[in-house]
Parts: sequence; structure tokens; C-alpha cells
Amino acid sequence: MNPIRLLIDADPGLGDALAIAIALKDPRLDVVGLTAVSSFISAKQAAVNLQELVTIIDPQRWPRLGVQLTDAHESTASVPSQHLAHYRQLNGENGMADWPCRNVDAAHPKEAAKLIIELSRAYPQELMILSLGPLTNISLAAEKDPELLMRLKGLVISGGTLEGPGNITPAADFNIYHDPLAARSILKSACTKTLVPFDASQKVGISFGLLDRLPIENMGRFGEWLQTIVPFALRSHHQFQGMESWRLPELVALAAVVKPEFFQHLTLAVDVETDAHLTRGMTVFDRRSPPVWRPNVEVLKDPEVQGILDDFMSVLRSTAV
Repeated sequence: MNPIRLLIDADPGLGDALAIAIALKDPRLDVVGLTAVSSFISAKQAAVNLQELVTIIDPQRWPRLGVQLTDAHESTASVPSQHLAHYRQLNGENGMADWPCRNVDAAHPKEAAKLIIELSRAYPQELMILSLGPLTNISLAAEKDPELLMRLKGLVISGGTLEGPGNITPAADFNIYHDPLAARSILKSACTKTLVPFDASQKVGISFGLLDRLPIENMGRFGEWLQTIVPFALRSHHQFQGMESWRLPELVALAAVVKPEFFQHLTLAVDVETDAHLTRGMTVFDRRSPPVWRPNVEVLKDPEVQGILDDFMSVLRSTAV
């Protein structure tokens, strides 16, 4: 079977970074592009983190890199600073556990939206996009090229909540909250898309026990990086959130690309609250019987937790030297 051609749009962050590293290592995937979007870190820092990740992993074929060229977007400027500060506590000031990322400035950085469009045209009906951050870049690309979303093989989105609370407010998860206008435009579009809600991923995580089983000593620089970020994430999530494990919605979203059979699939209608103070970024599903809104998204729930963790460990072991 041919590998899945994949572009990952992300705001790396430790969870995003780990999922991207696994994707770059996974022979089932052909990661042709990585695009940086701003969130609790700037777009520039997100691009630096992506460049550092690719350098650490050093895949056989390096993906093309793109960056959101401006941090300001119509609905992101009002994100309270205390929310952003909290995520820097969890991930480090640079989003990578303060790992020393080398700042290699491109003379003419590729705009993320343009790269998304180019790759969709290069691989029509073959390219999948995995969105691990706010949907800003994908929304901008769709505005520039209205046919973009219909050229994709699929779009997997990490974000929203189906049945539980959010992680940034009682109603919303961070990715949708950060740019609800972009999220609304994408989720209400006609393209084939899959939503992996935040609450569906909360049983999948790394504990100190699992950390001890990682074959880090045989992984070279990648192993050194893991030895930095995983203990940092475990400590920060325990200190600031009282958690005994590091929960990984990003890894669950990646599993939705390579192992969709690990989930229960629901076809639902969703909209996004963009204006209200208390419910900004809330994903609202039409649960009426019968529903009035037209179904527009496939929603995943009830992941096979052990299957996802076993698959994650299998990729790691296969790359140990």
C-alpha cells in the first residue's frame, strides 16, 4: 500500500511536536509539508520549532515548510494573555521544553496558505491535511483558493468538544477558541473532514511508567530530544494541572489518519460559536431528533486507547538503531 501523503498544520507545542516526530518516522506516511500557525507561541517560533524537528528526525525526504506570515488574525487578538501564559508553563517558553532550537531564518519564507494550495494541486485527491492547531492557515488557504478543500483526500482536525468540557474554557478547546471564525468556516464547508474532539482523547497519554519503556537509548539525537520533552511535559502537567500523565490529543488525531478503525464514527452537524463571551469557540452539535441542520462532519469518539499506545510504541521501536 502506498503511504498516505500528508501535510501537517501545527503550533508546536510539545504534543504537536511529538505527533509530528512520530509522523516523520512512520513508514505509512509521506509527510510532504509542515506549516506553522501561531497560538500561544508566535508563528515565527512555530516555524523555528518545525525546522528543528525536521533536523532532529532527518527523514529521507524533508517536507516543505511554510509559515503564517502575520500573527494577527481577525479573531485571535482577543485571546486573554493568561491563557497563553498557561500554555507556555505547560510547554516551555519556546513551546519545546526550552530545547535549544536553532533559529535559521529563511530569506523568503513560504507562506503557509500558499504552500497548502500548492501541495493540494500537486497531489489532487491524494493529499490529507492533519490540523493540530488553530485553523487559521487552512481557512486563509481556502479563502485564496475556493476549490482547495474539494481537492483534498481528507482533513483531520484536532479540536472541539463533543460530550465533555474544554481545556481553555468550560465550553471550548484551545484550537477552536483561538480562531473560532476560521474554525467555523472550515467546519461548515462541504469538504470531507473528520473532527477528533478534545474530550475523545483524554484517556490517551504518557505516564512515567510508559516513559521507562521508551527505547530512548537507541535513538540518537531523537532520543535525547525525547529525554528532554517527555519528563518536562510530565512534570509541568503534574505541577500546573494536577495530572499524573501527559494527555496527547495530537497523538490521537494522528491515529485517526493511520488507524481510523480505532474509533467509533459519528456523522453529525456542527457549528461554532464565534461571538459569545462564555461560549466562544464552542462546537455546537445538532442532537435534536431528527436533526434540523445538515450533517457536515465525521466525529470520532471512544478511541481504542491501548491500540493507539501500542501503535505509537511500535513506530518508536521500529526506528531505534
